[in-house]
Amino acid sequence: METSKAEGKRIAKVAMLAEEEEGGKDEDVKNKKRASTLTLIRVSSAGGSTQPYCQVQDCPVDMTGAKPYHRRHKVCEFHAKAPEILVAGLQQRFCQQCSRFHEVSEFDGAKRSCRGRLAKHNERRRKGSNDSL
Repeated sequence: METSKAEGKRIAKVAMLAEEEEGGKDEDVKNKKRASTLTLIRVSSAGGSTQPYCQVQDCPVDMTGAKPYHRRHKVCEFHAKAPEILVAGLQQRFCQQCSRFHEVSEFDGAKRSCRGRLAKHNERRRKGSNDSL
């Protein structure tokens, strides 16, 4: 099985750290703890991609074929556009500006951006138009 150059280096580092841990009987206990911690960090950071899933509880949608936006924000297209969703006993809606769920009361009408983010957006827009006058 072929490994990439970076993967080979990572494996070599892990093996080297494991040897240091085993062979250093006369080493200070502190160094042993550090080496074993480094080994755990390196092994756990190998990283594989996890299956994309919708963050709404009990949502069965498989997001492997979803648009990049929906995979990035971990929300399926249905829940991103839904006017109301029951989450943790509260009626919530997905905010396109924050990429988070907020209570429906934080939105004006059927808008998909919360009032807080819209206010900040409008403030920045007005600030820019005053400079040009």
